Amino acid sequence: MIGSGGDSPNGSGGMIPSTAPPFAMTRWVAQTRENFVSATPYNQTDTKIHGFQGTHQPAIWMGESGQVVVAPGVGTVTPAFEQRGIPFSHADEISTASYYKVKMSPETGGSVTGEHTSTSRVGHLRFTFDDVSQPHIIVQATRNSIVSNNLSRIAVNIGDISILPSIREISGRNPERQDSILGPFTAPHFSGYFVARFSEPFVSWGTATNDTLHEGEMSRTDEQVMGYVRFASSVTQLDVRVGVSFISIDQARANLNKEIPDGTPLEKTAYTTRQAWAEKLDRIQIEGASEVQKTIFYTSFFHTLQYPYEQDEDGQYYSGYDDKVHKGVSYTGYSIWDTFRAEWAWEILFAPERIQDMVTSMLNDFQEGGWLPMWKNIVETNIMVGTHVDSLIAEAMIKGFRGFDQQLAYQAIYKDATVPPVNDTTTQYADREEGTDVEARAGLTLYAKSGFVGSDQHTEAGSRTLDYAFDDFACSVVARETGHDDVADFLLARSQNYRTIFNNDTGFMEARFSNGSFAGEDAGWTEGDKWAYTFDVIHDIPGLIELKGGNASFVEFLDEHFNGGHNDHTNEPSHHIPYLYALAGAPSKGQARIRSIAVADYNSTANGLAGNEDCGQMSAWWLFSALGFYPVNPSSTSYVVGTPFFDKVTIDLPRARRPLIIRAPGAATKPYVKSLTVNGERIERPILTHEQIIDGVNITFEMSAEPQEWGSGPGMSSHE
Repeated sequence: MIGSGGDSPNGSGGMIPSTAPPFAMTRWVAQTRENFVSATPYNQTDTKIHGFQGTHQPAIWMGESGQVVVAPGVGTVTPAFEQRGIPFSHADEISTASYYKVKMSPETGGSVTGEHTSTSRVGHLRFTFDDVSQPHIIVQATRNSIVSNNLSRIAVNIGDISILPSIREISGRNPERQDSILGPFTAPHFSGYFVARFSEPFVSWGTATNDTLHEGEMSRTDEQVMGYVRFASSVTQLDVRVGVSFISIDQARANLNKEIPDGTPLEKTAYTTRQAWAEKLDRIQIEGASEVQKTIFYTSFFHTLQYPYEQDEDGQYYSGYDDKVHKGVSYTGYSIWDTFRAEWAWEILFAPERIQDMVTSMLNDFQEGGWLPMWKNIVETNIMVGTHVDSLIAEAMIKGFRGFDQQLAYQAIYKDATVPPVNDTTTQYADREEGTDVEARAGLTLYAKSGFVGSDQHTEAGSRTLDYAFDDFACSVVARETGHDDVADFLLARSQNYRTIFNNDTGFMEARFSNGSFAGEDAGWTEGDKWAYTFDVIHDIPGLIELKGGNASFVEFLDEHFNGGHNDHTNEPSHHIPYLYALAGAPSKGQARIRSIAVADYNSTANGLAGNEDCGQMSAWWLFSALGFYPVNPSSTSYVVGTPFFDKVTIDLPRARRPLIIRAPGAATKPYVKSLTVNGERIERPILTHEQIIDGVNITFEMSAEPQEWGSGPGMSSHE
């Protein structure tokens, strides 16, 4: 339940207590509200359940796509959302990654118990009716949806519903795609298709449009369209399986038959999904953690393995880029501006079997849409800035993944680095700006010429400049790995462009206007400010330290940042900052900051995330930090050492020959590192490498209750 509460969009984490296996195409969740951009389908502050939703909304600030809702009811059929809600209490809920159960109390008396689990493309639901009259089920295909988060802007979605009593099925189509206003790709034939199959015969049926019933009707194409079926009063338990597809109704039925065949009990489906999660979560065993820490740790692990989600079905997928069905693999739900920082590194460690296909999916997007993804939600949405997918590909390559088209990857990142978007000098490409082409690196025209993005030409110009400098570094890695050394040298040199917006007079990064003059300290930032972004040179911390006058002054600047209350862990640009102490020769100061953030911004309640989860990045920070290291520069193989939280962690990495064991006796009350060894060899610099840990190793921290000098001597820092 962590992250599922809050009374505002940014109030708790934007997560839902869903059931599905890792990276599932569809997640099933109790529907307590209608979701849209800034609202999820479940929030713990609500008191009624209006159905059970198969959702494809990947994050709270992204839109829903092609969902289906199955709503139980008793007595008179009331299909409209507000009318069909049934009261419930959180005391009557059970929620795990593989199984959800809730007892609801209809206002007419009796009870309805809902249970659900799922596979990737099929939801498995069961309803138990106790002391009620006329049990029925409503299946909602479409609704009129809120566009973006503008409550007065409503889109009408025309969908289909068909009732097939002879085979106990309801099928349908929902074309809703709330992010359709973003980016150039209209995905004209996109729909979420579904087939719901019931265990009991229908005694009567009809369709509905919002609150209007069409009794006896077996099919309808309309807005706010639903189908309903009634069951005999003697029916006390009902099993419903719902196959979902982005290709067709026939494919939805095929998914249903393949993933949860007829005769499969819900318990078996739940067990299968539980085993899929256990295969991942059981790979880490922690000792010396409190119950709260265990809850945070394993819930965080659960959060990091949900996105991106599978978009292919039986070896084929619908692409909204060219509106065709292709053979191959596909993923969607990429919050890359967030997840490139640590979430991708976590998936490389714990889901390596997915990485090749995920990169291949990105390259498929490039071939079908002309660009690598930035924030793909079915298609590109142009959300956030930068082409940080370059870093995902670079990190995959340097960490040993080669099972994708290497030269195609080079072509794709080279385009990111060298080709400006359409109308680059005349279109702002502002956040959620409508009617634009693919954003890619908006402002690249001036950046390539002058070294910075102009604040009078583009929004978020300061952030873009710094992001593009890092992306140049990532692209140089890919170019080097694929044998294009001249391009690698050029891009590595251009990655120094971050220096162009450093204001020597103020000591802060500051966006510039096209004429080179500074735009003001508050101009041009993406979900951050001058404080966060002055530290945002993750590929060249030594160079940044030099700009700030050396280690001592840089550490003072870090102190001023934290002591002045400027660190905002609710947004990702701040996530790496406490680790910079270690790279400036003051690791003990960073260790204290890391422990403080881990307590202040995370807890085990429904409000347990200080910021939006953003497809796993908030949790990835906590997980890496708990282990004692963090990937400050994700386009490298280095991790910066922090402060492990637990006495002992035993990790069974999927492709390692031996366990990775991290020992830190007394860590709970001793936050400071006194010494560090790897397989008995002393480590003096606060750096671990991917090569050291990936095949399994013994890492031993000697911890202390007092600040220590370890890692802070001459030659220990990044700058020295």
